[in-house]
Amino acid sequence: MTMPMSPAELYRHGLQLLLEKNIPAWVDLWDDDGVLEFPFAPEGWPERLEGKTAVADYMRHYPDHVDVHDFPDVKIHQTTVPETVVVEMRGVGRLVETGRPFNMTYIAVVTVKDGRITSYRDYWNPLAVQQPGADFVGAN
Repeated sequence: MTMPMSPAELYRHGLQLLLEKNIPAWVDLWDDDGVLEFPFAPEGWPERLEGKTAVADYMRHYPDHVDVHDFPDVKIHQTTVPETVVVEMRGVGRLVETGRPFNMTYIAVVTVKDGRITSYRDYWNPLAVQQPGADFVGAN
């Protein structure tokens, strides 16, 4: 029997899966009842996704819209709660539709229990999705 990955290890593994565009494997890192929240979501974008199925539906077409090449500058901070990490990072690549550069800074607060993501609060810049080609969830 193997030990579940630590929250930091699981998060780094998830980033690698996103770089590989392996969305099904990334979704498999989630607890069935996991919650993904976007506190700064612009109008027309979801603020909260409840459950693994909702996360899968949201992420399904991500690689068709954003071609992420790297996550430089990843800093993972352990909190006083062992299951929770705070992540500072940047995603770089290109927007598939326009070919324009993609460069987004994120802060995430992620909680992992029994080797699965149970809570993920994604603090990203809503102004970045105003670029043509960035509206992968169908926002106007």
